[in-house]
Amino acid sequence: MANSPTITAPSPSFQSSLSHLKITLQPNGSSKSNSLPPSSIHSPAIFAHDLTEQLNEAEKAKYIKDRKVGEGTYANVYLGHLASNPSSLVAIKKIKIQADYKEGLAPDAVRELKFLQELSHPNIISLLSVYSSKGQNLNLVLEYLPLGDLEMMIKDHDIVYGTADMKAWMGMLCRAVYFCHANFVLHRDIKPNNLLIASDGSLKLADFGLARSFSNPGRPMTTNVITTWYRPPELFFGAKHYAGAVDVWSVGMVFAELILRAPYVWANSEIEQIAKICETLGTPTEENWPGVTRLPKYIVHEPVKPLISREEWMARLGAVGAVGVDLVVEMLTFDPRRRITAEGALRHGWWSVEPRPTALRELPRKREGGQERMGEDLKRRPGILDDEQGAKVARKLEFGGMK
Repeated sequence: MANSPTITAPSPSFQSSLSHLKITLQPNGSSKSNSLPPSSIHSPAIFAHDLTEQLNEAEKAKYIKDRKVGEGTYANVYLGHLASNPSSLVAIKKIKIQADYKEGLAPDAVRELKFLQELSHPNIISLLSVYSSKGQNLNLVLEYLPLGDLEMMIKDHDIVYGTADMKAWMGMLCRAVYFCHANFVLHRDIKPNNLLIASDGSLKLADFGLARSFSNPGRPMTTNVITTWYRPPELFFGAKHYAGAVDVWSVGMVFAELILRAPYVWANSEIEQIAKICETLGTPTEENWPGVTRLPKYIVHEPVKPLISREEWMARLGAVGAVGVDLVVEMLTFDPRRRITAEGALRHGWWSVEPRPTALRELPRKREGGQERMGEDLKRRPGILDDEQGAKVARKLEFGGMK
């Protein structure tokens, strides 16, 4: 029998190896310092600046940019390699300076750098280095993930996958999300094209531009996160205090999409999306979600529909068996307090029933177009679908004042 995917205990945030960007040397703070010659006062700061520049140039020299694989208004993505080892490939994401922001970097770029420095896990994309280039553009050196993303696998009907494959992918996703939550980080944009695939077949959670620490439960947060098709109902209803349950809903939608090979609940606007959720799953009411009517944007979509039955769930998603359907149902529970946690998902009985998860080396994979898709995924600003879907659905997010 298969065992539950291993739950990795959270570790303290590791000391970043990218400290060359954080070096600041201050002159000795003494009341007598004003009597020193100006050159003595400023020389430590000048030295610090020069040292930082030298370290930055040394870091930059370690990597060679080859060809561009993604270009956007937010970032360009290049295929690159180690200067000392041309066979060691990397992806270099050059985040463009944003004139609208005081520091030149949009908040999402700062978030991505911060959380990728803090989170190290086999199923989270690795940040290998960071340096600034001409014009002070920020360059993130990321691990090379050449096999595209999970959305490619779902859409390509020439690729055949089954329950064992879905179990492998979902196990890796749940472990990544559990690790984030155990370290008090919400991802807030989980969707198939943010789940990239490495050369060994492992799945990697990427794009932390909307991520947020949730260690302070009393602090309100924005509801304008998570791409609409994967956004939970509490955010549509205006809940400003939330935790890991918002990510778990997104994971449940990804699971359902894997089964159906199409988005489970989708619409062309936020208003239509919550109406579609009610039509597909039932209407959130005080009976199935105590307290929901007190949320600031709660509205009743007529006619009020009861929650769908177990038989309806099975008819739609039964390809993964009754136990697998139960896991989807627990992930897509309306009341976030009753929704299963990422840790609970990893302890669910689905992992203990046959079939066993497919081994990494045996997972289906896309043989062509993976590099370009990696570039498209990494260049995209958080919260926006790819060009094909974005042409149909306008879902750009307002980042000003985001928390």
